[in-house]
Amino acid sequence: MPVFRIAVLACALLCAAVAPAAQAAGGAQTKRILRSEMAKAGASSGAHVLDLTTGRTLYAEDATVPRIPASVEKLYTTAAALQAFGPQGTIPTDVLGAAAVDPATGVLTGNLFLRGNGDPSFNAKGAGLLADVLIEQTGLTEIDGRVVGDETVFDGLRGPPSEGFRTSSYVGPLSALTFNRGFTGKRRPLFQASPPLFAAKAFTTALRRRGVTVRRSARAGVTPSGAVALAGISSPAIQSLVASMNVPSDNFIAETLIKVLGARFGLGGTTAAGAGVVRANAAQLGIRTTVVDGSGLSRFNRTSPKAVVALLTAMDEGELAVPFEASLPVAGRTGTLYDRMRGTAARDACRAKTGTLSNVSALAGYCDTRGGGRVAFAFLMNSVYPWTARRIQDRMTAALARYDG
Repeated sequence: MPVFRIAVLACALLCAAVAPAAQAAGGAQTKRILRSEMAKAGASSGAHVLDLTTGRTLYAEDATVPRIPASVEKLYTTAAALQAFGPQGTIPTDVLGAAAVDPATGVLTGNLFLRGNGDPSFNAKGAGLLADVLIEQTGLTEIDGRVVGDETVFDGLRGPPSEGFRTSSYVGPLSALTFNRGFTGKRRPLFQASPPLFAAKAFTTALRRRGVTVRRSARAGVTPSGAVALAGISSPAIQSLVASMNVPSDNFIAETLIKVLGARFGLGGTTAAGAGVVRANAAQLGIRTTVVDGSGLSRFNRTSPKAVVALLTAMDEGELAVPFEASLPVAGRTGTLYDRMRGTAARDACRAKTGTLSNVSALAGYCDTRGGGRVAFAFLMNSVYPWTARRIQDRMTAALARYDG
């Protein structure tokens, strides 16, 4: 009997401890919690919370001051990509020939050109699929030239601005004809020195494994203007690519996508041209923001909490709301929020993009509240210790999830 009573008492104490986290909170109490937590973040931090149900600001602290957003910058890249391509849009990888394949013999006289357009997901599986499609559509049996890898849709810079446009472990080598994300598959060297050459070699191997004779060794080069289109495959839908980018906060996809935006909708396949497309998209939504890259790695990106919430609000109201929100990690469940806010009201109720750099931490997204409402929020914290800042953000987000305004 004593053991039973102890167990009951322990259960009651546990329920009492958990109950406050599960209870709804009114507007005044929620604001007090947000204000108290933000005070711990310091003077270089800002926040903005908008009640999407009423359209009223629930809380603001230095909301108009531009801050370093870190990977929250990916929200702008996501919005621009979804708007420009559409959720079901894709990025092609094309195969062209110096001439058409002879239908009688299956021989291609001259070179075969593998031309990339910036699909960040193109890999060994994709190369095999493309080889199958090419053979099926043309009856190809022999190439009397070579496979030429063409990455000229992009510039030749291998990294983002934050890395001095050089390859780094944070991103990997950027290319319009990426293959296996630029990895060699070996410990040393880790990254490919020439992605288009590597891809051309891999495609040559895929063709040879399927019985196609390729007379000469692969190289990198340029597709001539008179080349004949032979086959192609498409990337996953843009809505899938941005989800693959945002859930784990993938810098490689982000920096590739911003170049794709520049190549397809801007002045060329450069980071700067893509940044122009992202800025223009934000401007169409009435938002002014400083865009330097696609991933948020650059410390020269600047945006305010109010601007981020304006973006979140605009995306929530439009036809792109579902794919935009679906690209974000779920609190306590997936991606960069997998181990955050478990055991709180925010778990499963909030989706948000994280951001982390040295002395920078950010969180921005949506919460469906206990009161049946919905809020958009942005917490941009600079000059902070990221681990501590994340704890502050988690408590603030949990408070929003409990909100009953």
